[in-house]
Amino acid sequence: MYLKEFEIRWSDVDANRHLANSAYVNFMSHTRMAFLMGLGFDHKSMARHEIGPVVFHEHIYYFKEVFPGRPVQVSLKVTGMSEDGKFFEFHHDFYNHKGENVARCEMMGAWMDLKTRKLTGLPDEFLEAFNKVEKPEGFRILTKEDTRKFAKAPKNLIA
Repeated sequence: MYLKEFEIRWSDVDANRHLANSAYVNFMSHTRMAFLMGLGFDHKSMARHEIGPVVFHEHIYYFKEVFPGRPVQVSLKVTGMSEDGKFFEFHHDFYNHKGENVARCEMMGAWMDLKTRKLTGLPDEFLEAFNKVEKPEGFRILTKEDTRKFAKAPKNLIA
């Protein structure tokens, strides 16, 4: 499990004086990019391969409020990946200064070829790095079907 700590800044707080939804999203994004950079996925290497990550969905579950004055820690677990690395699923947990789990997020994404603007598998060097990452209990091999859970609009919404 990868773990990153964040100080809660004034700009991270909403009108209710607790951690804003947008701050959760920003902290998760920062955690993911720090994790990827640790695997060698920095801006230069992604630019060399002309790929970039895209988010399909992020579903956040909130358990307790988080307030300024104490840091939060955000974890990342790789909970799924397709065999070619095209699709990935990460889970994030947020922990307060007491170590209490205050929020969880399930996110899914993919890699995009920045020239063709189409989804693509990972180059071998990146796939090898991902394959070395610890896989938690429940890790699954993803397929395209796993990414299409809500691909069709309900019939009552179609004009």
